[in-house]
Amino acid sequence: MEDFGGKVAFITGGASGIGLGIAKALVGAGAKVAIADIRTEALDRAMASFAADRSRVAPIRLDVTSRGEWVRAADEAERALGPVQILCNNAGIALPRGPLYKATYNDWDFCLGINLGGVVNGVMTIVPRILAHGRGGHVVNTSSMGALMAGAGEGIYTTAKYGVAGLTEELRSDLRPHNIGVSLLCPGPTKTELFVSSGAVRPSDKSKTGYTHPIVPGLPPGAPPPMVDFAMRAEEVGEKVLRGIRRNDLFILTHPEFRHVLKARCDALLAAIPNDPVPEARRKFADEVVKDVIYAEQIAKGAP
Repeated sequence: MEDFGGKVAFITGGASGIGLGIAKALVGAGAKVAIADIRTEALDRAMASFAADRSRVAPIRLDVTSRGEWVRAADEAERALGPVQILCNNAGIALPRGPLYKATYNDWDFCLGINLGGVVNGVMTIVPRILAHGRGGHVVNTSSMGALMAGAGEGIYTTAKYGVAGLTEELRSDLRPHNIGVSLLCPGPTKTELFVSSGAVRPSDKSKTGYTHPIVPGLPPGAPPPMVDFAMRAEEVGEKVLRGIRRNDLFILTHPEFRHVLKARCDALLAAIPNDPVPEARRKFADEVVKDVIYAEQIAKGAP
């Protein structure tokens, strides 16, 4: 997608952080944007930041875990701006760090419901509408570096983000024949309100947690970690997303400082492949499978 002029984008978690950064990048490129968020006061602040561009931005309240609200929000966006062509499933929350064995079912339900279920709901609601109008489009699902590398203390979050990664890669295969691009956004540390908003939006029926906020010397419990001070600006991430949509990138990675970690994971995967001889029938079957996967272009080019 090269020309964003007049295109309509729907962005969840659009009132702050990465969602707002994406919204500003798209508006700057000429698009109209529906920013959806569960927090009314955040929507008000976000609208104030658009100044002269307010006429091309529509604030929409949305709880991404509610399928009924998704339908209402999609209808509202279409009435205000027109048919949606760009969907950014960006809304997400973080949990306090802790080992999986200390988690409660409430922790699982809260995190999976938003970080994975919200993406599922967005795809199931908006993608059929993009297919119906037949003008093509693009889907960006926000995951995390936590979808590409796992570490202690963030098991539920990582589970959700790995799920988003798999969903996105499969969706790209499904939508390739329909002129709809699909990208997986995996940002690293970014200046957002995530550590504050996550607690604020946690519903009372999912309040029981097995985690406690880590104690950081000099900071009150629950305060944003020190990384926020040197994290990437959300506007910079937004510009990288804009570039990724233009190029129809499968992966939109933002933080080069994690290159060595990703290489180590890829090396471990390759090292685990057996050196056993492959029977011809199995090899032919594998070659047929490859034709349907999203990596076929890279394989055809001889990419390692």
